Amino acid sequence: MIRTLAPLLSLSLALLALLAACTTKTKSALSASPTETKAAMLSAFRWQEAHPMQSEKPTDWTNGAFYTGVARAHKATGNPAYLKGIEDMGAKYNWQTWERYNHADDIAIAYAYLYLDEQKPGTVDMAPTKAWIADHLYRDHEWKQGDKSRKEEILWWWCDALFMAPPVLTEYATITKDEAYLDEMYRYYKETYDLLYDKDERLFARDTRFVWTGSPDDVKESNGRKVFWSRGNGWVLGGLALILDEMPKDYQRRPFFVDLFKEMSARVKELQPEDGLWRTSLLAPEDYPHGEASGSGFHVFAIAWGINNGLLSKEEYLPVVTKAWSALRAVQKDDGMVGWVQDIGYDPKPASAESYQNFGTGAFLLAGSEVLKLE
Repeated sequence: MIRTLAPLLSLSLALLALLAACTTKTKSALSASPTETKAAMLSAFRWQEAHPMQSEKPTDWTNGAFYTGVARAHKATGNPAYLKGIEDMGAKYNWQTWERYNHADDIAIAYAYLYLDEQKPGTVDMAPTKAWIADHLYRDHEWKQGDKSRKEEILWWWCDALFMAPPVLTEYATITKDEAYLDEMYRYYKETYDLLYDKDERLFARDTRFVWTGSPDDVKESNGRKVFWSRGNGWVLGGLALILDEMPKDYQRRPFFVDLFKEMSARVKELQPEDGLWRTSLLAPEDYPHGEASGSGFHVFAIAWGINNGLLSKEEYLPVVTKAWSALRAVQKDDGMVGWVQDIGYDPKPASAESYQNFGTGAFLLAGSEVLKLE
């Protein structure tokens, strides 16, 4: 009898061991350990450094978004490789912004400069950043006058701008201890909000081309709904997290940003597909039925930041982050490349496993920097 039971006992133990291994594997796939997350982030950073974008504008917004992610990766991990990456880049390009003082995109790179200057005072030549901010806020330009015949009718006329300039201005205000910069940032931010925010959908139109006016010519998705671009709204939501992270808790305008952050986070949560990654079109996911990594990275960063800073319920929002981060890790290749990134654009378009951009890697690093704190 004992001999008869022994094989059955051995088989049962083997099945239990297999079940435990499968359970462990599933859990690991859903929630990477801090060590795994740090390794994924570093691999993405190293890959992007080895594959720089072929651009004539090395300090433009694309690198601005990438190095913002690099700065936050250093803040989260303390790994000196990230700080060295910022320092090497800044020194190579003489700490320059890009060329257009009127265009919010061209100051995004300064987020990394300001961060490095805090970490290693005296390393950064801050003169170009200071000059750009002064010109942008106080030097006249036709966009500030409001040309209603063009989409460039206000200073920050496209929603992406809310990631590019406001976090830099907020950090600059904190460093200089001058609230006037926050007031100017709020003034221009509110113009964009009033122009592009759809209070019914709780999302931003990318620019006025996508704002519905009631005309038969209004731009629509194939299903007849309004066009809301995932990455465009990711720019806004990620930018809000960066703004609130630096903004003083007692700043009089802070409640506006907190309320907007919570409202958009709830809407983005509602629109998350079952597989974790948001589609390029938030209201017509069937048009491009595959996940997209850059918008999703910004959404994950913002929502995880909200959990970590007590603005979003962990019980309610952690499953959103867990599912999305697992999906983001799945689109990262073994060599570190983050694929499925929609190319530069202004509306929903497809992506592929081979499509990458430095700003997509930046979004991945931003997401990882806050996922780490959830472990």
